[in-house]
Amino acid sequence: MKISCTRDNLASALSLVSGLATKSVNLPILSNVLIRAEEQKVEIVATNLELAIVVSLRSKVERAGSFTVPARTLTDFINLLSEEKVDLELKENELVVACGKSATKIKGVPADDYPVIPSAGDGKGFVVASEDMKRGLAQVNLAAARNDIRPELSGVLFNFEAGDLVLAATDSYRLAEKKIKLAQGKDGLRVIVPGRTAQEIAHILAANNDLEAEKTVRLLLTENQIAVNFQNVQMISRLVEGQYPDYGQIIPKTFRTTAEFSVDKMSKEIKAAGLFTTIGVNAVSFEMEPSDGKIKISSTSTQTGEYQSELESEMTGDKNSILLNHRYLLDGLNSLSGAVGKFSMINADSPCVLSDKSDPSYLYIVMPIRQ
Repeated sequence: MKISCTRDNLASALSLVSGLATKSVNLPILSNVLIRAEEQKVEIVATNLELAIVVSLRSKVERAGSFTVPARTLTDFINLLSEEKVDLELKENELVVACGKSATKIKGVPADDYPVIPSAGDGKGFVVASEDMKRGLAQVNLAAARNDIRPELSGVLFNFEAGDLVLAATDSYRLAEKKIKLAQGKDGLRVIVPGRTAQEIAHILAANNDLEAEKTVRLLLTENQIAVNFQNVQMISRLVEGQYPDYGQIIPKTFRTTAEFSVDKMSKEIKAAGLFTTIGVNAVSFEMEPSDGKIKISSTSTQTGEYQSELESEMTGDKNSILLNHRYLLDGLNSLSGAVGKFSMINADSPCVLSDKSDPSYLYIVMPIRQ
């Protein structure tokens, strides 16, 4: 194997796959990336057996071949280079990397020992605008569970219905839902995408900023796999088995109190109140006073003290109050795209809904802390 490419292209490709290459006691080769050079293309590959990422690298191929090397070693070395042109050549069981006056030999493992990357196969195809997908995943990924006690809750629901892709995630303490218009594809499919896969999709969409490249993401769904194609990247992942909870029944349909507020001002108030909460509980109190158009925010900690403040708001409905986890609420505020947020609630024991006044396609629901 002998190929030449630019340092920037190689560094970009490695940045997309190297995070997936992690140490494994049972299969050490998973910490390597596979470099696969054919006559017409070069691919950089990484997998953790549940998820695989394949990046096509623009290169000049002088001699076809394949080899695997430690992802971190190669990535760190390439990032330190200052010259533009990089030559990679396989000599015996070492990858010789030359760039300007710098050169190194990296020991690796033959490609024959690398796990087989599955092909996408036949399935249902969908097309989504990449910017919409990137934004939607950023808004819902934060609500997925961080453990695998209930595997379906650690994933993200992809629900294709009525011309929309509905993304949803919940850890049972909060719920995020985003509706995205489909550019192409038939309706009627619900799958659970692993949380790690959803995060990697968001990473790929955020990293590829080629203004002249395609602006859509192509999704292919089979019975137990999802394939994601975007520009020069393909990702193939298993799906989570099981049924996603029927979360629709916990979304309130009517409210007793609704308040509109400045997202920036509310974020600052919550950050300040968060300094005076009990660790682990993170409780901040919100009292709605429609008569004077103010939201009273307060918190108490036996260790740090107390906090009280008021935030002006356009409010309708009844006087009300609720106790919420400030970390969960702040996550929701950071996901709103507009300057004005909307806070809707029934009472102190029911879920409250945070939404964007200018974007009805996104909902963020927080369960109250019961006293």
